[in-house]
Amino acid sequence: RVAITAGGSFFGGLKRFDAYPKTMEDFRIKTFGGAAITIISGAIMAVLFIAELQFFLSTSIKESLLIDTTRSDLLDINLDITFQRLPCEYLSVDAMDVSGEQQVDVNHDITKIRLHENGTTISLEKVGDDPDNETKLDPNRCESCYGAETEKIKCCNTCEEVRAAYRAKGWGLESLGAIEQCKREGIASKIETIKNEQCKIVGNIKVSKVSGNFHISPGKSFQQNTAHVHDLKFLHQFPLNLTHTINSLTFGDFVPGQVNALDGHVFTANDLNVMRQYYVQIVPMRYLKMNGGIVLSNQYSVTYHSKSINLAKAARGEESGLPGMFVTYEISPLMVEVSEQQRSFTHFLTGVCAIVGGVFTVAGILDSFLYRSYRAFQKKLELGKVS
Repeated sequence: RVAITAGGSFFGGLKRFDAYPKTMEDFRIKTFGGAAITIISGAIMAVLFIAELQFFLSTSIKESLLIDTTRSDLLDINLDITFQRLPCEYLSVDAMDVSGEQQVDVNHDITKIRLHENGTTISLEKVGDDPDNETKLDPNRCESCYGAETEKIKCCNTCEEVRAAYRAKGWGLESLGAIEQCKREGIASKIETIKNEQCKIVGNIKVSKVSGNFHISPGKSFQQNTAHVHDLKFLHQFPLNLTHTINSLTFGDFVPGQVNALDGHVFTANDLNVMRQYYVQIVPMRYLKMNGGIVLSNQYSVTYHSKSINLAKAARGEESGLPGMFVTYEISPLMVEVSEQQRSFTHFLTGVCAIVGGVFTVAGILDSFLYRSYRAFQKKLELGKVS
């Protein structure tokens, strides 16, 4: 008996710490307002719980700044650019860097897509291709290079070979109409035909991971001694409008959530022979996925500038510059490391408890206020104080 009494007094003493005292069932009153608040608060808790669960299942992103130690890697330049006022036959793509490496008239991994004035695709063929005409000529012929012959180049059987021989000499062709190969291929008439075409340039350029530039300019490019030259001789009679749209320009692989500063950028040239310059500051980025995958990419910021080029003065050396689109880039020595992380389950649990407790408490306060207000109003009615 003593043990039972002691145990009863012990558990009886614990009742003093009960923070949730209960009322008898007979003294509980259920109201329509309380039911409405319960249903609404339950719906609110469900919506907030789903939102909290979605947040918990999403990926947390952590960023940190490091020293870039991947200098020996190559840099991929991915481009998708449309020139609305220049045909593909006029344009060449070139790249060079501060180490002296040059890529002249890049055509590997680069596709030039001919477009009608309305933007629809024409073909991927090069202007001047005429296989039917080629079959009629002697395959063993050796035609003149019009004074541009060298020990390596003795025969020029096509218009392009004549132009290449002249470029190798550092000469410029004033007119293609005087060249028999060009007349036979109908280059002059074809250039007149294509002058209203658009050109979409899509592809990839691999360059060393050092500062440099790439540009898309009219005229065939070539190397003369140590100078980089574009042959604009036969283009001087055609208007060179450098209006263009940068559909996409990225450096490296795509990473989730990446926004590129020049994607969708539109430049409208109000003058002819404009030199459009983009100055790009590249910050390397390493993206670490939760599954262990690593993606190397780059973020960049950009400023730009335009100026009109007087071709006559430029030819005499009185003015520097060349019509075209130039992208000059510098690479930061720092690297941004972005890592995916799973969100904390304890934070999720804390959030759920806060949602349930907070909504329950606010609903209780609101229900109590409405019930007391209703009771006070009802008493006034009974006393006749409210007409």
